[in-house]
Amino acid sequence: MSDDPFVTHRSLLFTFAYEMLGSAADAEDVVQETWLRWADVDRSEVREPRAYLVRIVTRLALNRLRTLARRREEYVGEWLPEPLLTSPDVAEDVEFAESVSIAMLTVLETLAPVERAVFVLRDVFDLPYAEIAAAVDKTPAAVRQIAHRAREHVAARRPWIQVDRAEKQQVVERFLAAVRTGDLQVLLDVLAPDVVLVADGGGEVAAVRRPVVVGDRVATLLLRFKTVVPDAVFGPIWLNGAPACRIDLAGELDTAVSVMVADGRITRIYAIRNPHKLARLDEEATLSRCTGPGRSSARWRSSARTPRRR
Repeated sequence: MSDDPFVTHRSLLFTFAYEMLGSAADAEDVVQETWLRWADVDRSEVREPRAYLVRIVTRLALNRLRTLARRREEYVGEWLPEPLLTSPDVAEDVEFAESVSIAMLTVLETLAPVERAVFVLRDVFDLPYAEIAAAVDKTPAAVRQIAHRAREHVAARRPWIQVDRAEKQQVVERFLAAVRTGDLQVLLDVLAPDVVLVADGGGEVAAVRRPVVVGDRVATLLLRFKTVVPDAVFGPIWLNGAPACRIDLAGELDTAVSVMVADGRITRIYAIRNPHKLARLDEEATLSRCTGPGRSSARWRSSARTPRRR
């Protein structure tokens, strides 16, 4: 294993950037830029490499997030995060799987940039307040207040609902069976009455521009799609640490579908159709909690290669 601190902490840097930006492509760009800056640093002057790297990636991610915010204001239709293909093992760390879920990443979009950075660094990676303060140019006391405010904001918009992995998988299987057979009643039984469907086509492909609410409307829309495109193949997939669905047309991935489950029924459906956001779903990323020394030893691995100096 390399002794280079960047290689040692690369998993943390990428995962943080991804949770900040909701885009693996943008996260990779931030990590690449972090490496370029790290390569030019006099290592003898860096007392705490991890803290130094976190500071760099945080500032770059904040700058990128502000740029992306302007682009997303002009985004066609609803914006959803870029999904990652993962293994079922990720779901074993329930809290971490929750933090990288499409639902949580969508909620994080409603936070101010600094709030988002503080929330992710503290609540997901459990970094010390002093280290976070240095990364966001705030005092530790201010960071504590920001973390508290961000935590309340997230809790109000994404109530914690712990669902057993096997239960969620069963619900997804029932959902897939209902859509495949076109059974309206079975589909209604698996959808919560107030289910919400959000689709992201990015102006590249057809998708509903606004959320669709209420079970019968969502069910009708789904079955209409199956009728209009009878060759569509609905199958299981694991996205961002949770059981999900994929829709293939002519042997090519057309839509990635992430769901939220509560009380044995689907409460929210995220349908990601923007082809630019599906480009990485042919390569698995293994996700798990990545923490500092003295905490959990679980690691996050990306299939991406180590950056090359440009």
